[in-house]
Amino acid sequence: MEYLYILQQAIVWIITLFWLYQVLISICSLVKLKDKPLLINKEHKFMTIIPAHNEESVIGNLIESLNKQNYPRELYDIYVIADNCTDRTAEIATNLGAIVYKRNDEEGHTKGHALQWFLSKKIKENANYDAFCVFDADNIVDRDFLKNMNKKLCQGEEVVQGYRDIKNPTDSWIASGYAIFYWMMNRFYHLARYNLGLSPLINGTGFMVKFDVIKPDGWQTCTLTEDIEFSLQRIIAGKKLGWSTDAIVYDEQPVGFKQSWSQRSRWTVGHIQCMSKYTKGLIKSVKENKTLVTFDGLLYIVGSIPMFITTLILLLINAIMYMGKGMTRLALIQNYLMYIIPTFLLPIITGIIIMKLDKKPIKPMIKGLLCYPLFLGSWLVINFKCLFKRETNWEKIEHVRDIKINEVI
Repeated sequence: MEYLYILQQAIVWIITLFWLYQVLISICSLVKLKDKPLLINKEHKFMTIIPAHNEESVIGNLIESLNKQNYPRELYDIYVIADNCTDRTAEIATNLGAIVYKRNDEEGHTKGHALQWFLSKKIKENANYDAFCVFDADNIVDRDFLKNMNKKLCQGEEVVQGYRDIKNPTDSWIASGYAIFYWMMNRFYHLARYNLGLSPLINGTGFMVKFDVIKPDGWQTCTLTEDIEFSLQRIIAGKKLGWSTDAIVYDEQPVGFKQSWSQRSRWTVGHIQCMSKYTKGLIKSVKENKTLVTFDGLLYIVGSIPMFITTLILLLINAIMYMGKGMTRLALIQNYLMYIIPTFLLPIITGIIIMKLDKKPIKPMIKGLLCYPLFLGSWLVINFKCLFKRETNWEKIEHVRDIKINEVI
């Protein structure tokens, strides 16, 4: 029992220090820093890239929003990768002025493979672009997106994540859960780290990459979470990613639990793949570079699944100590409540805080706020399930709303 107690206290300190670190970092999102100076004054040329698989119901709204950018139309082209499409995606995109590349490859059926295939062609062509932006087909884009990303290029940024907002936050408690989660990530993770000089992460869609960055080796990702993988590759190389609060992209989220379960399972498996593939590289980078940027990147990759497993071990130790008479029933209940109460109350409180800070309307989101602990709790169940059963099949998220850019702005 003495050894179990020592182990229990050690784990408690590890978990406490980890979350204290995250809280201190998050507080830095409240500090408004002076904008970086422009290193050059230039309007760059962009590729906007849309990997799409059977997206005829939404692709037109995205292209429409890109056609209406507050940026010289001759300085950006819209590319659609019609990836194994069997519907009218390519036809609709062509009619709206996009340049369509058709890809048929059932073996590599992920966004990462599609980007790798397309960008390799553009590198071989030595295409005349300064940077590219990547969007999901169900996105719609704020009219100043390219203008604000161009500003970041002029400030010397090479890889920049834009603000990922949600276009259907009140459609269901599931959609609300995604919205609150991304709003918190935008401010408390990405902005906070950018303010501190640490590195945000690429967040799936609405990001910009300087074309020269990938010219030597192409886009090289192989996991189910190509965004996290690309981010970790940059961090291991000692490079920081950038952040733009003003480059806004609106994303559609699943409204049903079954679709959400499938999507988040895929993300968790992708995260486990990245953890397996890049943890050793991150540790080596921490030793060689000795920077907080690489250390923070290492904490990210070990701070989800490993921290979840650590918490499970702590709960198991508490149960063993109780059964072995090393802990009273009251102490066991108190220990469990220490984790259960924050799990249910803190997400609601944090959600209200983030909506107040970002001026999001709270009233339409009340149901989502009350159900947010359930949303996060189900993610813990997904994490546990993926430790033993790792589904790697990509499943299309069905779109149920036809939302245009003028309906969210």
